[in-house]
Amino acid sequence: MALKASALKVGDTHSERVVDNLSRTQIVQYAGSSGDYNPLHTDEIYTVQKAGYPSVFAHGMLTMGLTGKMLTNYVGDGRLTKFGVRFTNQVWPGDTLDASATVAAIREEGGVKLVDLTLSTVNQDGTEVMTGNATARIDP
Repeated sequence: MALKASALKVGDTHSERVVDNLSRTQIVQYAGSSGDYNPLHTDEIYTVQKAGYPSVFAHGMLTMGLTGKMLTNYVGDGRLTKFGVRFTNQVWPGDTLDASATVAAIREEGGVKLVDLTLSTVNQDGTEVMTGNATARIDP
């Protein structure tokens, strides 16, 4: 069901757990579906011994995609008009991620009602791994 401007107010927040205990298998599956086989995401030996990281880590776009699912669950399919993010920390195997969207503004543009959202995705320690903004069409 689509959001209604009449039911929203600035400061409203919607949150969802988008992944619980991210597995290496999920990271490799994402590599396969995206075609991004960067060894930092798929090759433990390379990542640890050559690149100096403690482990492989998730693609930023995997985190964005998981957050996007929360967004469409909230605003409805086909309603996003803008979605941009900044990756602020790495996501590791075993991480649990919670994503939230907070209403920053409700406005009208060209006769269309819109909601501007501020996004945040955090891991199980409360560390923000991604921030962003989105805009979606909403019903009056």
